[in-house]
Amino acid sequence: MNAISIKNLTKTYSNGTRALKGVDLQVSAGDFCALLGANGAGKTTIIGILTGLVNKTSGHVEVFGHDIDREHQSAKRVIGVVPQEMNFSIFEKVEDIVVNQAGYFGIDRKTASAEAEKNLRRLRLWDQRQQMAKNLSGGMKRRLMIARALVNKPRLLILDESTAGVDVEIRHSMWEFLGELNSGGTAILLTTHYLEEVERLCRRAAIIKDGLIIANDRVKNLVKMVARETYIVHVDAIRSLEKIRGYHPVMIDENTFEVELSKEERLNEFIAYLSQLGMVVTDFRPKGNRIEKLFLHILNSQTGIGAGL
Repeated sequence: MNAISIKNLTKTYSNGTRALKGVDLQVSAGDFCALLGANGAGKTTIIGILTGLVNKTSGHVEVFGHDIDREHQSAKRVIGVVPQEMNFSIFEKVEDIVVNQAGYFGIDRKTASAEAEKNLRRLRLWDQRQQMAKNLSGGMKRRLMIARALVNKPRLLILDESTAGVDVEIRHSMWEFLGELNSGGTAILLTTHYLEEVERLCRRAAIIKDGLIIANDRVKNLVKMVARETYIVHVDAIRSLEKIRGYHPVMIDENTFEVELSKEERLNEFIAYLSQLGMVVTDFRPKGNRIEKLFLHILNSQTGIGAGL
């Protein structure tokens, strides 16, 4: 069974703006999928329709087999949402924010309290449970939103820019937690501008542009489509970059430079070439993430690359 099944989904607003133009998207049960796109591409509209906050114009949407039109309450019970904006009272206590959320799902307070404790402990917030939310750091508030979203034990967790504005350490700890959650069987749909998250966490990625899904495949297959990649090269000493002909190296410091290689150029051959020039390579690694390059390539393309890749 699919966690999400979207077929020919459209959304036209009263001013004539077509936010979605026939979106097809399936996310398997237990999968970890990224939904990527520029601002205004349609990501938030899709999430709004899945969660009942936005009415679709046409199309068919199911969440774990529940039609969102005919079985709205059943669909809602299996979804947990971490929205982009903070939307809880900063004057409520941390534990109360989580426990009170359970009431929307008809969960009794004893069960909700136990679930709240479990998730607050997992997200390292239990010691702050009696603190008012206004006293939390930005990273803690993000983790609190995740704990709140999990109180109904959702089979599908939707994360809309969930790590925006948090520092690197907190982001990585959240990645670890989300990976464990997904390994336990929870399907996750993630939107993010930190595209390294896609390579780190997701098995699949769908890219939306102007209300249409223009790419949808396994992340490892998408990454293979990047024709060129920039590498950081550390050597014992740079003799002369002018001798590295045809590669257009860019010097970073006396021992480090950047170079861009195509897929056809073998790394071992390039390292051997540097050796011939008298440079001993001490480290050789990719500079950035390949998904980002693919993302920008597709967004700047006039035709896209098609949903089937």
